[in-house]
Amino acid sequence: MTIDPSSFPPDFVWGAATASYQIEGAAHEGGRGESVWDRFCATPGKVRGGDNGDVACDFFHRYPEDVKLMKDLGLDAFRFSIAWPRVLPQGRGEVNQAGLDFYDRLVDELLANEIEPFPTLFHWDSPQALEEQGGWRVRETAEAFVEYAEVVAGRLGDRVRHWITHNEPWVYAWIGHSWGRHAPGRTSEADAVAVAHHLLLSHGWAVDAIRRGAPDARVGITLNLAHTYPASDTPEDEAAAWQVDGEGNRWFLDPLFRGSYPADLLERNALVAPALQDGDLETISAPIEFLGVNNYSRFIVAAGADGPRMVGNPDAQHTEMGWEVYPDGLRDVLVRVSRDYEPAAIYITENGAAFGDVRVHDGHVHDVERTSYLESYVGAVGQAIADGSPVKGYFVWSLLDNFEWAEGYSKRFGIVYIDYPTLERVPKDSFYWYRDLLASRHGAPQPPSPIAAA
Repeated sequence: MTIDPSSFPPDFVWGAATASYQIEGAAHEGGRGESVWDRFCATPGKVRGGDNGDVACDFFHRYPEDVKLMKDLGLDAFRFSIAWPRVLPQGRGEVNQAGLDFYDRLVDELLANEIEPFPTLFHWDSPQALEEQGGWRVRETAEAFVEYAEVVAGRLGDRVRHWITHNEPWVYAWIGHSWGRHAPGRTSEADAVAVAHHLLLSHGWAVDAIRRGAPDARVGITLNLAHTYPASDTPEDEAAAWQVDGEGNRWFLDPLFRGSYPADLLERNALVAPALQDGDLETISAPIEFLGVNNYSRFIVAAGADGPRMVGNPDAQHTEMGWEVYPDGLRDVLVRVSRDYEPAAIYITENGAAFGDVRVHDGHVHDVERTSYLESYVGAVGQAIADGSPVKGYFVWSLLDNFEWAEGYSKRFGIVYIDYPTLERVPKDSFYWYRDLLASRHGAPQPPSPIAAA
């Protein structure tokens, strides 16, 4: 597939994305407090290989080198997350100025290199101190989040224009609180529903808090959305697919854009009722400037004896995560969300793939599969735009290989290879493909990649 960047809107933002716990390291430096992921990683058997984020990519110390890579890549924007326990070690109360100083320096470094900062306030590394007081299961944590948002916006709001409140609340709520596979490792469906509600509530409150600290701010939230396809056209499979869509997509889209939870999910509505107070849904549905969409694959759903079940596609290519490569799923979810919810703008805040990358004898990483994946998914974004979807930007996941949560360092998503023993950065083939794509917008000739010259 040949992609013509000039077919995208002239103000389209091309970026790359990361998250604090996955890249920063310096877990015990600069006054940072403990996060739920620090505690989870220290619990035997929770993370593959016993890995943790203590060092990760050492972005905390090496960010000038990484910003230079972004500049060489030609990025318009960089999506990163701010570590709540680095700013407020106890979750609320005393501010750690050294932590704020780090993000202050990072924002200045990005702007000096003409790269727009897109910070996310919460990408799952909740302060452990708050978890011990009930965490996101209780309403007080949503209130604490607003205090945190005020502190960060007050410090960075004079330079940061785009803000994301939360990343993938479904993942943090269900994988962390119902399935037990992510921090904090709980296994209660009722907890997951309460957590999701408090995440959404804190988003609505934080929208106002950010705008108070940064009057020109454009504020949004990022959801992980996957289009659901019935395994057949039988009424049973279609109903099963609709249920999965409700649980994963509509449970967040409906309150954000319609001010209500999906009425067809009766059991879920019964679980959320104890957490729901007057005015909550109006708060959650406060107008936002954009919706962030993370997408990696699709769901094929069939009816089963015990409820909906996922059906694989054995003939398709799959990534190292076991996810089907299906770019039409991204186009379909963008068109559907644009039609049904009419967001003012959409940014693809994450899209990418893990493959078994190796550094070969020539010193390079020839990730042909990832390059093909990115090309096909970027093409799907272009198709969605042609179909009327208001997509304003695309962020590849991820800039760097990093700590992949419960998978530790076993999965590589980056367009830059990290040699973990030395922390050397090695741009992959996909890095140069992306660089050349972005450069072609301006017709500027690029130096040949060292891979091509080898």
